[in-house]
Amino acid sequence: KTEFDVELTGIGDKKINVIKVIREVTSLGLKEAKGMADSAPSIVKEAASKDEAAEIQKKLEEAGATVTLK
Repeated sequence: KTEFDVELTGIGDKKINVIKVIREVTSLGLKEAKGMADSAPSIVKEAASKDEAAEIQKKLEEAGATVTLK
């Protein structure tokens, strides 16, 4: 498998940090990133390479979110 979807499954206690990471990796605006965080589980990035998906997962988990790769 060469492409992965990064799914945000939970935002944890540090919602603001998670929203910042979502904005960083998706270039969404604040409102859209907040909406994505509030509607978890949601797909943050589709068809990402294995390395990119792992990097996004690492950043989101460091911010306090729970993430799964599909």
